[in-house]
Amino acid sequence: MLKMTRVVALTLPMLCGTAYAEDTVKIGYIDPLSGGGASVGEGGLKTFQFLADEINAKGGILGRKVEILPLDNKTNPQESLVQAQKAIDAGAHYITQGNGSSVGAALEDFVAKNNTRNPGKEVLYFNYAAVDPSMTNEKCSFWHFRWDANSDIKMEALTNYMKGIPSIKKVYLINQDYSFGQSVRTEARKMLAAKRPDVQIVGDELHPLLKITDFSPYIAKIKASGADSVVSGNWGQDIALLLKAAADAGLKVNWYTYYAGGAGGPTAIKQTGLDHQVFQITEGFANSGDQAAMDFEKAFRAKTGLSLWYPRAVNEMRMFKAAAEKANSLDPVKVAAALEDMKFDVLDGGSGVMRKDDHQFFQPIYISSFGSRSEKEPFDEENTGWGWRLVAKVDTPQTMLPTTCKMARP
Repeated sequence: MLKMTRVVALTLPMLCGTAYAEDTVKIGYIDPLSGGGASVGEGGLKTFQFLADEINAKGGILGRKVEILPLDNKTNPQESLVQAQKAIDAGAHYITQGNGSSVGAALEDFVAKNNTRNPGKEVLYFNYAAVDPSMTNEKCSFWHFRWDANSDIKMEALTNYMKGIPSIKKVYLINQDYSFGQSVRTEARKMLAAKRPDVQIVGDELHPLLKITDFSPYIAKIKASGADSVVSGNWGQDIALLLKAAADAGLKVNWYTYYAGGAGGPTAIKQTGLDHQVFQITEGFANSGDQAAMDFEKAFRAKTGLSLWYPRAVNEMRMFKAAAEKANSLDPVKVAAALEDMKFDVLDGGSGVMRKDDHQFFQPIYISSFGSRSEKEPFDEENTGWGWRLVAKVDTPQTMLPTTCKMARP
């Protein structure tokens, strides 16, 4: 009996070690999979699943396969916290989210408190699209890393481009009524006033997030204002339906957007007939001209049936793998330390850097316009025959804005 006990005692650690070695790297994907944001949430999920498959085909991360846990937050901050706890309970030490800065801010706070209460069981929050500047400024956290340019960085680049277009005289602002949309309108007003004081803001509208199904009353206001240009940070159905209403009303203005390339946006733009009059600022796009990125785009479309909306997600997942390998560990504290100040060659070409001071990633960003294609634009969008064309590129050093972050470190 004593011998048997000793055998069991010796065997259990070996079994536990084997089980740990075979375990997966779980990443909780917390985004809308139902409701008004479902189209972009489903697209994001397919993107992360594709990237997990890419990593797993190359041996995983430190020999462990990556597993994406889909968790529907319905674009609701409170529901997001419930889903984050589910991810943690399922064994995830990493969560990722992007759609909705109100959700992002709630998750950032939740993760920080969780890690204070549970030393040795820390969680990292990888942010691929929640762009409220406060998240890497006054609300910054060691446990949060952002791969998308924040809205101030995007507006700086967008208004630098707009200031050189003399035909812009009257601008209408329309945005979603929450922290991100409010930031877009505030910075647009401030930056246009500084760079083009001759430009008149003829309208400034905030509307409920993902609740409007008919934007025709808003389009009527834009037409009545005499605006020649519209600036909008809208995303998901709120940009697609806004552009659809513009097409139905025959509104002929230029659009300067953050997310017109999302689900339904390209189809609506084609309906407007505005050939290369709708602009978008992104960290990459299908027709960027970088061969490796275009090869990735081709493979991604073949497998998912979607365009790649989130090149930043590619950078996020590849950097996660690189950081874990640099640290030779999947301990979130060690991975976080390895990510700080990491330089990385991004999907669409050029080098990016994860700034240690605030955990904001900086990378080249692009302004592109949507319309008829030349031989230089092989990819169309949503079978419209139209595609994105490069208008301007902003290199990494020119995207770097200062931060007010005073980060507390473990």
